[in-house]
Amino acid sequence: MTSVLARREFARGEAAAGEVARLFVALVITMVALDLVLSAGLGLFFDLGFVCLCVGAGLAVRPHEFFTVGVLPPLTMLLVVALVAIGDPAAVADAEDGFVQATVTGLSRHAIALVLGYGACLGLLSLRHSAATDPQGPDQARKRSGSPAP
Repeated sequence: MTSVLARREFARGEAAAGEVARLFVALVITMVALDLVLSAGLGLFFDLGFVCLCVGAGLAVRPHEFFTVGVLPPLTMLLVVALVAIGDPAAVADAEDGFVQATVTGLSRHAIALVLGYGACLGLLSLRHSAATDPQGPDQARKRSGSPAP
């Protein structure tokens, strides 16, 4: 019964930030493990999955808990790349690179996914915030601007 309620909360954008953050990190780590099993290093599978999870996190969190999800993508990317750099530097950089160099190289190789995912997450949070704080609602704002209803 609780899983059904949790799914409804996630679908309506009313999930607690802690739950969203834990699920986000767990799914990102799972994607990293799958990508490392399927290929020699982090690649396109990880990048696409990361962007999709960023969008999902931006849609799932409660409106008054946006900050946690707002800082989640870059911190998670740093954590994941640092963990992979410790365990298998060749998966994110050259095999002979040290920890710091492998972490920086890994972040730079996945910078496009980070920018796209983080931008999408922040954009969604911004749209949800403006929709939640509009006192007249989206229908009244549309009438004021003169645009037709869909």
